[in-house]
Amino acid sequence: MPRTRLIEKPRYEFHYTMTLQPRDINYGGHLGNDALVSLLGTARAHMFRTMGVNETNLGDGHTGIIMTDLTVEYKAEAFMFDQLLIDTHIGELARLGFRLFQRITRENRIIALAETGLLAFDYRSRKVAPVPEVLIESLRTKAIGP
Repeated sequence: MPRTRLIEKPRYEFHYTMTLQPRDINYGGHLGNDALVSLLGTARAHMFRTMGVNETNLGDGHTGIIMTDLTVEYKAEAFMFDQLLIDTHIGELARLGFRLFQRITRENRIIALAETGLLAFDYRSRKVAPVPEVLIESLRTKAIGP
């Protein structure tokens, strides 16, 4: 069976540190895949907060995000009370969306790599919309790239 292979990015502009809690551990005694998805979302929310926006307001008052896809490649286990660092890079900025690239590490060892597709979504009209210019300007200050 072929495996999904994600490529680590050369740089990550946003960083979020957290400690695994009992709720994050599955029956196998390690970080559960459902918990990892939640942790990625938490890191994403913190990233947006540092940019002065949030997931339902990318700066224009009504355009937020909607997820189109998520891919995770697991590299190692993580356990209760491990301190994890989630690094995030925004790339592949297009007119209607962008991709998030995330790296989850523990003591410089990669636990997982993740890639998420996000579209800008106008919550008033319930339709896909262009990425607001205010967010694009904010991203330029963080030196987004490929």
